Parts: sequence; structure tokens; C-alpha cells
Amino acid sequence: MNYRIVERESFQVVGIKREFSCVNGENLREIPKMGDDVHADGTNDLLIELNNGEINGVVGVCADKRSQQPGLMDYWIAAEYEGPQPEGLEILDIPSGKWGVFEVHGAMPDSIQNAWKQIFSEWFPSSHYLHAAGPELEVYSAGNPWSLDYYSEIWIPLK
Repeated sequence: MNYRIVERESFQVVGIKREFSCVNGENLREIPKMGDDVHADGTNDLLIELNNGEINGVVGVCADKRSQQPGLMDYWIAAEYEGPQPEGLEILDIPSGKWGVFEVHGAMPDSIQNAWKQIFSEWFPSSHYLHAAGPELEVYSAGNPWSLDYYSEIWIPLK
């Protein structure tokens, strides 16, 4: 599993969010449908135009809400962006910190879902890092996300 450790100052993303249940894998089925929706309605193209930060690509942000509401999470489809809030989109502040950035190769959504499982079942138990509080990021690069050689990343806050 290829990864690097990155330190970042706080930054913001702009996009749309939906709330999902994590019970019985509902989030694993419904988040890809959200991705289909943002491609169909043009939101994905708008986010690509707005992307003006260090992270190059569209970002999926996983914000765990289970401490406040068991079994729930917010998922954002967004882009790193600095500027005034665009109409119809929301802004989320991402705190500064240390990140594990994991390379993901392969077709969506299976490759990214498998990488998540591998990070938590293999990488964390064998590393000296702990998962820090805060949102997790999925970075989707330009290209065909259904291609076998598609490149994406998972960013996990570390302590």
C-alpha cells in the first residue's frame, strides 16, 4: 500500500452534502448514486472550475456524525476552494493537521471501497499512527473513474 504523510494548514472546500446512514452498508450503496447525480446535473463540472487549491480534483469528504447521531455521516462532493461562497454550494472548513495520503488504483467504486477496508484492517494495526478526529477525504483525479488504471487518493487525519 503506497502512502505518504502530509502536513497541511487548514483549508476549505466548497460543494454539496448529503446525510447517509452507515447501517447495513447503505452509505456504500448510496454515495456512488450521489456521484452519478452530480455528474448528471453539472455540479461536478462546476466544482472542477472552482478548484483553486493544492488538492487537484474533486473531493469526497466523509464527516462522521456518529458521536452526535449514531449510524449517520455527512458526505460532501466538493473541491478545495478559496474565495466567496458560490450560490447553491456550501463551504466546509478542514482543520490543519497531519494526513496519511493513500494511493488508490483501479475502477470506482470497488477500488476505493477496498482501499478503505485495507487501510483500517492492515495499515492502522501495523503503523504507529492513530486515526485523528476530523473529516476524511477521497480525492478523485481527472480521467475515467471506471478505468482499471484510474488514480485516486484517500486522505485520513492522523495523530
